[in-house]
Amino acid sequence: MGKPLILVSNDDGITSKGIRVLVEIMGELGDVVVVAPDSPQSGMGHAITVGNTLRLTETDIFSEVKAYKCSGTPADCVKLAKHHVLKDKKPDLVVSGINHGSNTSISVLYSGTMSAAIEGAIEDMPAVGFSLCDYSADADFSHITEHVKFIAGQVLKNGLQKGVALNVNFPPKQNESIKGIKICRQARAKWQEEFDQRYDPHGQRYFWMAGNFVNFDKGEDNDEWAIANNYVSVVPCQFDMTAHHAISILNNDWEI
Repeated sequence: MGKPLILVSNDDGITSKGIRVLVEIMGELGDVVVVAPDSPQSGMGHAITVGNTLRLTETDIFSEVKAYKCSGTPADCVKLAKHHVLKDKKPDLVVSGINHGSNTSISVLYSGTMSAAIEGAIEDMPAVGFSLCDYSADADFSHITEHVKFIAGQVLKNGLQKGVALNVNFPPKQNESIKGIKICRQARAKWQEEFDQRYDPHGQRYFWMAGNFVNFDKGEDNDEWAIANNYVSVVPCQFDMTAHHAISILNNDWEI
C-alpha cells in the first residue's frame, strides 16, 4: 500500500512561512502536492473566481514537492487541484495553513484558510485547517509541529464524517508547553467593527476598517477558552448552514 496523498493549500500565499512548515510536516506522513494562492488571500472567505481568468503555474519553491501557484482564492486552489492537477487521484487528506493568525469563533466564516479545508469537505475529502494565533510573518511554529503531525495522522487513520472539516487553532508560543488538545465548539463571539473615514492625497474619501473582537461566551467548552488557557482547539465544522432547529418553528408560526 502506497503513501497517503496529501493536498496542501493556504490563504497567506505560497511563499508564507506557515505553508512551508506545513509542507515539511506533511512530507513525513505522505506524498505531498501543493496548490496555493500566488499572493495573500486572507479574509476571502469561500469566494471563488467567476468571470475572470484563473492562472496556474508550476513552481519549484518546495524541493522535491510538486507545487503550483494559483491566481485565485483558496477555494479556487482546492477546486483546481482536484479537477485539474490531480485529475483522477483523490487526496487522502486536504490540509490548509498554517495560517498566521487566529481563525477561532466567527472568524471561521471570513477565513480563507478554512474555506480551502471546507472546499475539501464539500468534495468529500477529509480536511483540516490549521491556524496559529500569531500574526507575525516570522511567527514561531516550533511548539506546534508535533501537534499538527498528530492531528493529521489521526485524520488519516480514523477519517472524518462526510461534510466535516476540522478547524484547528494553536496558542502562540509561551514559556510553558501547550497543555493538550480540546475538542470544542465555536465560541459565541464577534467583531465589533469601526470604520475610520479618511481622505487620500486627491481628496477622495475612503474608509479603513478597524474594531475589536468581543467574546460573549462564558463557557469553558469553546475554542476561545481553549486558546486563552494554552490548549489546542479542534472544532468540527460543516458547510450545511441550515438552522435545523428553526424549521419546525417556522412551520408552526408562519401561515404557510
